[in-house]
Amino acid sequence: MKQKIVIQTIQRVATEHSIENSVSIFNIESDDIKGRIIGREGRNIRALEAATGVEIVVDDTPEAIILSCFDPIRREIARLSLHKLVSDGRIHPARIEEVVSKTSKQLENEIIETGKRTCIDLGIHGLHPELIRMVGRMRYRSSYGQNLLQHSRETANLCATMASELGLNAKAAKRAGLLHDIGKVPDDEPELPHAILGMKIAEKHGEKPDICNAIGAHHDEIEMTSIIAPIIQVCDAISGARPGARREIVESYIQRIKELENIALTQPGVIKSYAIQAGRELRVIVESEKVNDEKAAAISFEISQKIQNEMTYPGQVKVTVIRETRAVNYAK
Repeated sequence: MKQKIVIQTIQRVATEHSIENSVSIFNIESDDIKGRIIGREGRNIRALEAATGVEIVVDDTPEAIILSCFDPIRREIARLSLHKLVSDGRIHPARIEEVVSKTSKQLENEIIETGKRTCIDLGIHGLHPELIRMVGRMRYRSSYGQNLLQHSRETANLCATMASELGLNAKAAKRAGLLHDIGKVPDDEPELPHAILGMKIAEKHGEKPDICNAIGAHHDEIEMTSIIAPIIQVCDAISGARPGARREIVESYIQRIKELENIALTQPGVIKSYAIQAGRELRVIVESEKVNDEKAAAISFEISQKIQNEMTYPGQVKVTVIRETRAVNYAK
């Protein structure tokens, strides 16, 4: 009987294969635009890379520019910003910073809209606005190469089907299924297993104890006390284990890149760190008021030593520390 229910549930959900990667292609009408994007002595492309944290590869590929970054949100901001700059025609460092800032805010609104649309599609009501935003962020995250929002929607539908077959509360199961991986998309990402973190986030935002327990127990890190908890665990496994769902290599690569960036961010005075060229270069931006030139050189050395001692990586990692001084005045 158990096998019959599992098989029926699997057969009723049709899904896509893994499509996540770490590059986006930006198409342009003519190769003349490449020169304008690069700018005089490369100042435009440097400004774009500094503002977005995305490596922009302008090579011989006809009518295309490659945006390379492990973080899909940063890639999408860079793609939309480039689209606006090319359409507008005004491309210079100050304009680039303005457009990237506006695009970041616009993408944040789109993330909230995606979360709302997902909840409406699944018939889930009364979610806290912060949980809705986190559901939207799932669209730009992947788990072993499987899109996290697709995986969560798939798990939610599987849970509802299985709960109905067993005569349990299908709506509660669907809600827990959608939120089960919410711990993978917080803004601060503390050092906690994602299931426990997801449970704490759900508790904080007013979810019921049975939902919170189902989220926290889906990897057996706490004891299951809710009747829907085993359903969440089973459906999560079904969604992740099906052929074509996941790619192991991508996840380990992204983890390594994140660790690289985090090592730089532990240094005092560092405001941004971007791992580019598939983790072969770490670009670190420091605060010019707090860090002088000698300290910048010391930070570069300390980061490279830390990477050498704490990480395993192929080849070598180039650490570039950038210290920029700006003088801004206004004529009124």
